[in-house]
Amino acid sequence: MDLSQQQAQIAEKFEAVTASIQEAAVAAGRDPSTVSLVAATKTQTSDTIKAAIAAGVQICGENRVQELMAHLEDNAYEGAEVHFIGHLQTNKVKFVVGRVSLIHSVSSTKLLEAINAQAVKLQLRQDILLEVKLADEESKDGFSPAEVPAAAALAASLPGVRLRGLMCIPPPSEFPGENCGYFRKLREISFDIRDNLEDNSSAPTILSMGMSGDYLDAIAEGATHVRLGTALFGPRPPMHSNT
Repeated sequence: MDLSQQQAQIAEKFEAVTASIQEAAVAAGRDPSTVSLVAATKTQTSDTIKAAIAAGVQICGENRVQELMAHLEDNAYEGAEVHFIGHLQTNKVKFVVGRVSLIHSVSSTKLLEAINAQAVKLQLRQDILLEVKLADEESKDGFSPAEVPAAAALAASLPGVRLRGLMCIPPPSEFPGENCGYFRKLREISFDIRDNLEDNSSAPTILSMGMSGDYLDAIAEGATHVRLGTALFGPRPPMHSNT
């Protein structure tokens, strides 16, 4: 497939996904402008990312630090915001802080403090989300619901971070509606945090939840950011050289 064909295909998928997001928001009694599409660009080439931005994508979400760095070098994100949505190791924080507008996946106190330290070093304030582990899955990272209030209070007290909300990755769903309970729970936790923070001036209102298989349910339950890869790009390609 040549570049022009790829651009046309992505533009078609983007138009369809955008329409479905708008319809889901309206059905839930919400303003469609309150839902942001984050294009999950894991394993995508720089040319594909540029094609997605040309089609109208306004936020790109990277999963891997190595790919983030390569795409930044290629100026692949020009015209769009960049978020980090994947697992972040503390030893790679220095490559991410200050280079993305939002880190979705702050999954531990150790990581939170490392992000704060790097942000303070750079004299900036990094916007972050706390990742919440809502199901008993050993493979998933995140704060338990019981740990979230203390983590939110800590984030609110740190000078180098700004808590913007919460993120979750529920188990893969087999049928529509299966993950609604998880999304509803994250929304409830978010309300509790906002009610109990002494200083909620950081407006922790973001709910990053929902991926290609369940984003319509997530929107119905209050998602403000949905992270879509397959729905936008099709089946994920194998690893490549980022060219």
